[in-house]
Amino acid sequence: QVQLVESGGGLVQPGGSLRLSCAASGFTSGYYVIAWFRQAPGKEREGVSCISWGDGRAHYADSLKGRFTISRDNAKNTVYLIMNSLKPEDPGFYYCAADPAGLGPAACDIEYAYWGQGTQVTVSS
Repeated sequence: QVQLVESGGGLVQPGGSLRLSCAASGFTSGYYVIAWFRQAPGKEREGVSCISWGDGRAHYADSLKGRFTISRDNAKNTVYLIMNSLKPEDPGFYYCAADPAGLGPAACDIEYAYWGQGTQVTVSS
């Protein structure tokens, strides 16, 4: 059974940085795709980024390119989301998700089979 546990959320000032972690377990192959989503209060969930567990290829939401970076550490079974220059519109719950379908033509836009519980990010001065 795949399990995903997010951590690293918290309060940060505008312009600051955070590193979120998604600790994964239960992967049965190297073809998983792992994604980060976020959801602000009263808003729909939106995709942030995704990465191929096997070869590290990554995709980003256009609006977040340049500020957010996704990476993975296979030895630690962890995917990271480094968020820089955080803005007032970045707060919300950040979730990681995984699917064994891998990173294909649809990039991050797939149905994910496994989800974590989320970690909350607050941006405030």
